[in-house]
Amino acid sequence: MDKVWLNRYPKDVPAEIDSSRYQTLLDAFEEGVTKHADRVAFINMGQVLTYRKLEQQSRAFAAYLQHELQLKQGDRVALMMPNLLQYPICLFGALRAGLVVVNVNPLYTPRELKHQLNDSGAKAIVIVSNFAHILEEIVDETGVEHVILSRLGDQLSATKRTLVNFVIKYVKKMVPKYHLPHAQSLRYVLAKGEHLQYVRPELSTDDLAFLQYTGGTTGVAKGAMLSHRNMVSNLLQALAIVGPCLREGKEVVVTALPLYHIFALTANCMVFFALGCQNLLITNPRDIPTFVKELTKVPFTAITGVNTLFNALLNDPNFAQLDFSRLRLSLGGGMSVQRAVAERWQNVTGSRLIEGYGLTECAPLVTVCPYDLEAYNGSIGLPAPSTDIKLVNDAGEEVAEGESGEILVKGPQVMGGYWQRPEATAEAMPGGWFATGDIATIDHQGFLHIVDRKKDMILVSGFNVFPNEIEAVIAGNQKVLEVAAVGVPNEVCGEVVKVFIVKKDDSLTEKQVLSHCRELLTGYKVPKLIEFRDELPKTNVGKILRRALRAEA
Repeated sequence: MDKVWLNRYPKDVPAEIDSSRYQTLLDAFEEGVTKHADRVAFINMGQVLTYRKLEQQSRAFAAYLQHELQLKQGDRVALMMPNLLQYPICLFGALRAGLVVVNVNPLYTPRELKHQLNDSGAKAIVIVSNFAHILEEIVDETGVEHVILSRLGDQLSATKRTLVNFVIKYVKKMVPKYHLPHAQSLRYVLAKGEHLQYVRPELSTDDLAFLQYTGGTTGVAKGAMLSHRNMVSNLLQALAIVGPCLREGKEVVVTALPLYHIFALTANCMVFFALGCQNLLITNPRDIPTFVKELTKVPFTAITGVNTLFNALLNDPNFAQLDFSRLRLSLGGGMSVQRAVAERWQNVTGSRLIEGYGLTECAPLVTVCPYDLEAYNGSIGLPAPSTDIKLVNDAGEEVAEGESGEILVKGPQVMGGYWQRPEATAEAMPGGWFATGDIATIDHQGFLHIVDRKKDMILVSGFNVFPNEIEAVIAGNQKVLEVAAVGVPNEVCGEVVKVFIVKKDDSLTEKQVLSHCRELLTGYKVPKLIEFRDELPKTNVGKILRRALRAEA
């Protein structure tokens, strides 16, 4: 596909990245902690972690892994915790030891945790005590040799640490009983590691940095093999696109999405770290009132999130009272941003909500809207620098402008393949291109517009119906809080559209929904079934699980 979009980016965005800037993530880390030593890197529960302190504690952690645990370069270590100061310490410590990080969702069931630990071959795990009872159930059925435990408040000051850990365990009773007799505490590990010698590993760009497991929304979770080259490339691609609108050492990004998810890992942790900026870590973004209260304490200048998060914030009565005068960047991804949410976000905050698109397998950034757009334009933007994209039909032929086709991606950020799954790798990467499974169109300026996921498409009497379109229309009704559309079997039509709706206004009726849809949708796209619910099932980052709803229906 011709690179028609190159002239649409601002002039300060290059067509290609400078891949020589960093060879590995260690180079990026070392530059950051040296250049910005006395600046604040992370904030959580009122406690700050400077770049200097992060360097010291991650070095201690790396030394402990190398000498006490005798882990070798390339061994896998799992991290299972929400957004806490412990996470960046362990993340960078593991990478500095030459290990491969396996990020684990703390909400996993024992079955899911067992699968990921066994599939990755993790030899060690760092886990917050709130979830230790899950690990206890299956640890003996895995190859995990070392367990490191941390309590939620362990990186806070002594007085606050004691109080938070007491309240979490004994008042809120958020730490179920567990028995892991051979586990070491992270505080002990860091204290011990301070007296051990750290040995910097000899890493190449092709060495693995992460086994980043796919969300499992389209099947069993698979480990995407992301090398240092993949991660560094995506870091540089993101910096090239949004860097010009950010100020080195002066930005504060709200990190409500979990850092163990690839979106926040790259967009928040890596990008803002390289800029010497601060990450405000939100441990529990589902508690919207407390989240909004946290935002009153810090002069934030950037925020990333998914559509459901932005929508939830907008529907909190106190959110509109915040000071948005410093807000420079609002970035949405992970799922389609709905126009109604984007337009309301801009009206309330004065900040454009720009949409990006990516996948775990691409570390994750593939496309993003330019930062100089005046308003939301309904697209997922333009391909990142050094990224090639083409849209193909089912026969593998490129489609014409305006026609829909599956997005195929090629670039330095694309994974090496799925861990120990050569057949799945071959299927996903035909001819060296990564097949995303997402359907899109491209306009004359090069902007890509997502139609929907290939596997979510609904076939009504031979007509293709895409859930995103249905959801966008229904979300435009002011009485709707959240909506999801799926296809359900039907003897006459093959499939019909069913929608699940969470009301914002209790007065909303099925009749009103249908009337709204009939005004804006062709007949075969209008839902035949409507179900009102109190909530919708979501992934760890807030993406609505259509697959779960489809299975129920």
